Amino acid sequence: MIPLRRQSSFFLLGGVLAGLLSGAAITRGQAPAPETAASAPVAQPVVVTLEEAIRRAQSSDPAFAGAQATGQSAALDRSIARADLLPSVRLFSQDIYTRPNGIYNEGDAGQSSAPLPSFVANDSRPWEYMAQGVVDEKFSLAGTAAVRRADAAAAQAAAEQEIARRGLVAGVTTLFYASLAADHKVDVAKQARQDAADFTKLTTEREQAREAAHADVVKAQLEELQSTRELQDAQVEAEKARLELGVLLFPDPRTPYMLSAQQAVPPLASRQDIDAAAAKYNPELASALAALSATNADVLAARAAYLPDFQFNLTYGIDANQFSVNGPLITNGTSSGIQARNLGYSTTATVNLPVWDWLSTEHKVKQSEIRRQAAQVALSATQRQVIAKLDEAYSEAAAARDQLDSLEQSVSIAAESLRLTKMAYQAGESTVLEVVDAQNSYVTAENAREDGRVRYETARAELQTITGTM
Repeated sequence: MIPLRRQSSFFLLGGVLAGLLSGAAITRGQAPAPETAASAPVAQPVVVTLEEAIRRAQSSDPAFAGAQATGQSAALDRSIARADLLPSVRLFSQDIYTRPNGIYNEGDAGQSSAPLPSFVANDSRPWEYMAQGVVDEKFSLAGTAAVRRADAAAAQAAAEQEIARRGLVAGVTTLFYASLAADHKVDVAKQARQDAADFTKLTTEREQAREAAHADVVKAQLEELQSTRELQDAQVEAEKARLELGVLLFPDPRTPYMLSAQQAVPPLASRQDIDAAAAKYNPELASALAALSATNADVLAARAAYLPDFQFNLTYGIDANQFSVNGPLITNGTSSGIQARNLGYSTTATVNLPVWDWLSTEHKVKQSEIRRQAAQVALSATQRQVIAKLDEAYSEAAAARDQLDSLEQSVSIAAESLRLTKMAYQAGESTVLEVVDAQNSYVTAENAREDGRVRYETARAELQTITGTM
């Protein structure tokens, strides 16, 4: 029997402990304390799909940004060239004061004499006011050639921008699936490490039961150590792949993220569709054609120097000794007392006819024709390269697609072989070397399947750079 006083102390202590425990439970479950820096929740990894990765990369890749800036600048150059064909309008205002030379002209009756300026070229009065609107226009074949040259340059810049975009898409696609494969290889290495540890345990138990030699344990331990090193290497490679892709996706490449991709393998378009898309949407051909158009415009601009050009000028405004629409008429340096209209206009038409320039125009024409011939050769070479690249890329993609099923079957067969070999070893019907070989074959098949998926997606991305479609 426990004394009454001890029972009371016991129950009191129990009540205190129960109250503390219940208070802690309430604190954990119902009223959490304010989070400190140490207990702050870890940010959830960003889920990134292939489309999201491409979108992020387009906003951060410097090469694509440079190509985009070049395309936008070329489009503005085209607008500037077209504006040169239109009349230009400007306003002109000027006040001229010339120091008097001390001589006064003789004024008419009722008119005071006026001082003469020191410079005889500055009219007959010290003050001269000009406020005019000027319209200039020039007609020449060189202006038309400049517009054609700017149009071709803009088309070429747009094609180069598309080449950069497709190259970026192909690069991101390769990095995306390479990172996915690296993550899957880590899972394979973890499973292999666990299988090796289980096999070491199995050989140890069989040795203790005198059913296997110590050499089996040693071989299993070596395989376990090797699988541990391979797991570490796989983790390092996965981290490298994630950082390499993270450089294109985030301001801080160490930002945690998860890749999300469809499990089903996307189909490969037919060869007829691929050929049609390559002929219609290939940016390399478009760039070469635009370069040829630019050289044609250069030839036209060079030949334009043989032809005359026309210039027209219209000036409307005031050029008088008084800043007013109407003012006194000045004759021989004196006012005649007659009000004259200062506001008026003048026109000028000019024709420039080339006569002799020591054959510089002829040489410029020859230079432009030489560059045009080189552009034609480049276009022909581009056409041949596109055909060859298309055949290579399609053959690669078709082979990679056909091998995906074979690689999947290899994984299934390797897994079944490993299971049967382990069962045979437990029954004493196979050796430790056969088990280790089956384990290595299974890991090799798993990794080959991941590499096969990367190969197929990379080949499809290469086709996209040629055709613009997947």
